[in-house]
Amino acid sequence: MGCEILLEKVNKKYGSQTVLCDVCAHFEPGKIYGIIGRNGSGKTVLLKCIAGFIQDYSGRITIDGTDRKRIPIDSLLIGAIIETPGFVRGYSGFQNLKFLANVRHRIPNDAIRAAMESVGLDPKSRKHVNKYSMGMRQRLGIAQALMENPPLFLLDEPMNGLDNQGVREIRELFKQLRAQGNTLLMASHNPLDIEELCDKVYEMDQGHLAPIG
Repeated sequence: MGCEILLEKVNKKYGSQTVLCDVCAHFEPGKIYGIIGRNGSGKTVLLKCIAGFIQDYSGRITIDGTDRKRIPIDSLLIGAIIETPGFVRGYSGFQNLKFLANVRHRIPNDAIRAAMESVGLDPKSRKHVNKYSMGMRQRLGIAQALMENPPLFLLDEPMNGLDNQGVREIRELFKQLRAQGNTLLMASHNPLDIEELCDKVYEMDQGHLAPIG
């Protein structure tokens, strides 16, 4: 099952600049939520707060009833694609994910292979990441998010760099994750992704989050 997320008057400032302003929302398991808005509107900062990468915000974020700040950042399974995925360029895709899996100490090779295959990558390929196209690197980033089978996915422009076939495949993958009960939060500039995938859409503008429709 996915996670239930509650945002209660979440505020975040950088100096005198307000990036998040009294953000309130309720995200239920088994749904895909879209967040739209211009660059700099606060979408990425909000996802980072939910992920635990940023903790010096005011207000309250709870995940399954527990305050996010009280959950160790490495104890909650979250599949996150926030900003450009970073990989060791001289390693193959499998070697990169294996390296990251060793840090977590609990991801078997079969799970890594399955994650790569689910996004259309060959885990047996020895091709180094420095020879990957942008779309292949994005697929590898999605595989990284998948490999622990987390209940919660935080996706910041997950279709970046994908060709039309890749977009179709990843959309179907996200639909499967929703059908399994996972919670997905997706920031996207693509109205087709939002229209086809999302159960509910929010717009972020100058740090304010409001539902659409």
